[in-house]
Amino acid sequence: MIKKLQDLQQHIQQEKRKYNHLSATRMYELIQAYVKAQMQSAPIHQSERKLYYISAEFLLGKMLTSNLVNLGLLDEMQELVQKEGFAWSQIQDEEMEPSLGNGGLGRLAACFLDSIASLQRNGDGIGLYYHFGLFEQKFENNKQVELPNRWIGKTSWFTKKEVNYRVPYKNGWLKPILYDMEVIGEHGTRNTLHLFDVESVDESIVHDGIQFDKTAIEKNLTLFLYPDDSDEAGRKLRIYQQYFMVSCAAQMILEEALQHQWDLRHLHEHVIIQINDTHPTMVILELIRLLQKRGLLLAEAIEVVSGMCAYTNHTILAEALETWPYAYLQDVVPQLMNIIEALDVMMKERSKKASTAIIDANRNVHMANIDIHIGKSVNGVAAIHTDILKQSELKDFYALYPTKFNNKTNGITFRRWLSGCNTQLHHYLCDLLKKDPSSHPEILKELVKYAHDETVIADIMAIKQEKKMEWIAHMKKKQQITLNPYAVFDTQVKRLHEYKRQQMNALYIIHKLLQIRDNELPPRPINIIFGAKAACAYTIAKDIIHALLCLQELIAKDEKVSPYLQLCFIENYNVSEAEFIIPASDISEQISLASKEASGTGNMKFMLNGAVTLGTNDGANVEIADLVGQENIYTFGKDSDTVIAHYANQDYVAKDIYEGSEHVKTLVDFLISDEMLRIGDPVSLTRLHHELIHKDWFMTLLDVEEYIVCKEKMLQDYEKQTDWGRKMLMNIAMSGFFSSDRTIQEYDRDIWKLS
Repeated sequence: MIKKLQDLQQHIQQEKRKYNHLSATRMYELIQAYVKAQMQSAPIHQSERKLYYISAEFLLGKMLTSNLVNLGLLDEMQELVQKEGFAWSQIQDEEMEPSLGNGGLGRLAACFLDSIASLQRNGDGIGLYYHFGLFEQKFENNKQVELPNRWIGKTSWFTKKEVNYRVPYKNGWLKPILYDMEVIGEHGTRNTLHLFDVESVDESIVHDGIQFDKTAIEKNLTLFLYPDDSDEAGRKLRIYQQYFMVSCAAQMILEEALQHQWDLRHLHEHVIIQINDTHPTMVILELIRLLQKRGLLLAEAIEVVSGMCAYTNHTILAEALETWPYAYLQDVVPQLMNIIEALDVMMKERSKKASTAIIDANRNVHMANIDIHIGKSVNGVAAIHTDILKQSELKDFYALYPTKFNNKTNGITFRRWLSGCNTQLHHYLCDLLKKDPSSHPEILKELVKYAHDETVIADIMAIKQEKKMEWIAHMKKKQQITLNPYAVFDTQVKRLHEYKRQQMNALYIIHKLLQIRDNELPPRPINIIFGAKAACAYTIAKDIIHALLCLQELIAKDEKVSPYLQLCFIENYNVSEAEFIIPASDISEQISLASKEASGTGNMKFMLNGAVTLGTNDGANVEIADLVGQENIYTFGKDSDTVIAHYANQDYVAKDIYEGSEHVKTLVDFLISDEMLRIGDPVSLTRLHHELIHKDWFMTLLDVEEYIVCKEKMLQDYEKQTDWGRKMLMNIAMSGFFSSDRTIQEYDRDIWKLS
């Protein structure tokens, strides 16, 4: 085992003498072995109270740089690598990114694990070990194609372990195996991420992209994150998958409690479980079941579990507030049904309102309602999101349990999103502020005193240009795309969903394309950048990707337009791609329909790296605006109250806007113009065109004209470079609030009580 840096250096020299060559692959393997040894020797934080953070996703990203940052060894290792004739990027490229999440939910969980360890709190993560993740995204014929994401290689940060758990299912028992990964904190202590797999999983059953037999549970259970649930078999598979995760979690929690000799009737004094969205909800039911097996009465078990569990709501969208048909649960988890029935009876005695029922009149079981009734805490993830929960979406629950509701605005770990991915800016800020902002984010406020220092502003803008050049070189290598490094970088990278409104950005692109053709040229070229995956069963989201890729091709072939406008869609967008594009971006597009984005964390990453937000008054955008001032953010669109009222009154009619505005009609109709149809799929483009006019559930047309005006103002302002640099500086200066360290401190203070 390589435990010392000298040992690593000796191994490197031995291999060079033996083989007369040292490949980047072997260099990576040696460094990883050294880093793993350092992590495994770090002390585990122990205390009489422990957090279990249960999440369907942990979007970790590559771990080498992050682990070196937290060990305080990054600069030293980069120097060693350089001396051996390698670029650090060569070593990073050797690491496969774990495909264990998709969007903000999973990335938040990863940031939280980092902060929990760095703040020396006793807390582990629990989830599933997906063999292929969501999927690997490829573009063919301007469409998304899904393939298995084969990320598991011969070297790994995970260590396989045997466990003695058994998870009941329809045909008998499933035998779990465990993969553990050390989570190293900045101050030298470590926690663990526990991911469970099924011993009998069979990768060979996958065919024709990501197709497989959804009924072969013992073979398919941990193959994919969020398997296609457009049919009954897919929905039941989701239930099996979630139950497997929480049953393993519950068994681990009880096993560790007994090892500590904790009294199960007082388990809530020692254990706190954070339920990250509704996917892990059944841990409540499983713990009640297992406590009953160990001698507790139903009422006793409910009381103990109520004191242990807390629920984070991440969105008001229906697909995240999961409901399952009673019959599906009866088929998949019959062992839980008596508990569900008992809880339903008990809670209907507390409230007669239909909105608070666990089992509704249509015999659907509401998972969020279980969380809220039984859990000790319910938190939103941004101030406006929490207000919407209290005043609208969960109003009846708030009236029933006012003390349970609280806000915990999301955060990001600066150790990855500054130190790790933007070392140039990190080093500059450390030198300027005489303190490390990754460890002390509050120090960033001192940047305000440099708001009129043109030298500092120029330095920060020069770093931004350097990051642009790095990203352009990366995209040239990755996708053979050549982009203008001196253009405005206007970026929208996030999960593809109609509520995030990538389709509105597409309409702006059409607007700009038509302007350029009419000789209305922008003051400088514009690079509009996308990165996103669409869930495999989400047809309209795929149609949006198709439209954007068609526009990308159309613009690239237009000799008049392409010098002034480029569109780039990043294939297979993930954490690694984010670490390239976020530091390079000038404009951060956060244009979700107001009230629909609970928080967002991408907006925080962009802000920290000096991008200026273009967004609606939604999620954490509201708090960003409060911090930076209206002069340092660009906002547009109808507010949450207006949007919620439109839904309540059912009075939004997209067709009226389409027919009432010649400009809007021109933009929308371009989607089915002859030149688009020559490039694209008529069925897909026509379906998106129809969706925008006849449904537009997320009100694209309501805000599109104001959005265009706001973006044009932003592009004009960008030409006042010193003023723009000041906006960048102010965003960086006020980003400290959005550290996940602050968020975790608030969770601990108000809910977890670990310290």
